[in-house]
Amino acid sequence: MGVDEIDASALLRSLKDIAPKILPYAGCAWRRLDEARREGKRILFEGAQAVLLDIDHGTYPYVTSSNTVAGQAAAGSGIGPRDIGTVLGIVKAYTTRVGEGPFPTELTDATGDKLGTRGAEFGTVTGRKRRCGWFDSVLVRQTVITGGIDGIALTKLDVLDGFPEIKLCVGYRLDGREIDHLPADANEQARCAPIYESVEGWSGSTRGARSWADLPARAVKYVRRVEEMIGAPVALLSTSPKREDTILVRDPFVDR
Repeated sequence: MGVDEIDASALLRSLKDIAPKILPYAGCAWRRLDEARREGKRILFEGAQAVLLDIDHGTYPYVTSSNTVAGQAAAGSGIGPRDIGTVLGIVKAYTTRVGEGPFPTELTDATGDKLGTRGAEFGTVTGRKRRCGWFDSVLVRQTVITGGIDGIALTKLDVLDGFPEIKLCVGYRLDGREIDHLPADANEQARCAPIYESVEGWSGSTRGARSWADLPARAVKYVRRVEEMIGAPVALLSTSPKREDTILVRDPFVDR
């Protein structure tokens, strides 16, 4: 690759320099988690990548190199699968994707640009512009099942403010037939065309709302329709980038 050969002695010296700072945080993860569980402490696992980037259940080959479904939290950490409590799925009020791969509801027009601009849709790591489209209930319903999701946090509802018409994908059309899931084959995924249901938008603002009473009636209707289509309740509703602008329907840390 045109670089200098690694100096083993220099590398070992640098590792010895940083070891005293790092080793106090090293230990037996599965034992520490088990102790915390037995003490009744709350344990939070956060998935860094979306379910559809899962190497087995995602849009292969446009995926990451590992499993990203909630079940991986148990496999990766050493905690028992029965000890996983509530699984909260995070999903936007519309759909986005970074990079290549199938995206049935993608909008390459002014509406898609508007969603991206208002939602500040740029990759947090790469800075790449995200592809944007209408809410895809087919994908979310499928990931609710593969992810074992109990409820969702629906975010960025305020981005949809002012749209006179909002569309929701309720199925796909593939080679002349209607289907209700994303096929496993990449070639078929690329040929899926969305089947839309149109709903009336709202003229009022949802930005900063912290209770259902603060939301326009049509916005509430939209959220309820999303719940129906994905087969999971909205446990948390976010209405702005501010952490406080959240409607908490069900606390995921409360025992079921």
